[in-house]
Amino acid sequence: MNKVILVGRLAQDPEVRYTQSGKAVASFNLAVNRFSSGQGQNNADFIPIVAWEKLAETCGNNLTKGQKVLVDGRLQIRSYETNDGQKRRVAEVVAQSIEFLERKQAPSGDAGNIDVNSFGKDVFPDEEIPF
Repeated sequence: MNKVILVGRLAQDPEVRYTQSGKAVASFNLAVNRFSSGQGQNNADFIPIVAWEKLAETCGNNLTKGQKVLVDGRLQIRSYETNDGQKRRVAEVVAQSIEFLERKQAPSGDAGNIDVNSFGKDVFPDEEIPF
């Protein structure tokens, strides 16, 4: 069985690209804490995550650097050749589902300026509704 479950924070905003056939692919690194028992310190592993199609678009539209997520997926090892002919191997997690564990952060200073009492005050008579 090939199953990976990770909880961590995005190290950067997801990068969304499209293949030649039009499929969306998002990639980002997930910072996952690793507890080292000898020193009592936490270190982070930065694990590459890849999401495809609708999940990729959802990540690109809703995730930002620092946001905490749970990634459920599988480990993939792939090989490729660089432009100068060197062979490389890459280990990455292909996400099958991603749960947002925190809300997206509001732009600085905007979160506290919403007056919820102002909602619903602009009620128009039926004659003025444009449809």
